[in-house]
Amino acid sequence: MDAQQVLTAGQQGLTTLLMVSGPVLGVVLVVGLVVSVFQAATQINEATLSFVPKIVAAFAVLAFAGPWMIATLVEYLQRTLQALPAAVG
Repeated sequence: MDAQQVLTAGQQGLTTLLMVSGPVLGVVLVVGLVVSVFQAATQINEATLSFVPKIVAAFAVLAFAGPWMIATLVEYLQRTLQALPAAVG
């Protein structure tokens, strides 16, 4: 296994990681910003108020995009495992 194959495998891993985690992180970021603006506008300084909407949003995204995420991860794992014999010998 040469350096190019290692870099390609690492790049594919990072790309898959960003693709799979992107929807959840994006939605939680937007919900956090909306809750923060709401807290600033109403001057409610409750620290736990921001956690519940973020958790609900994260679960909603996982329920909606979960099958796609799992399929993407399984596809990446299959490609990686099938490439192992060629990389080793």
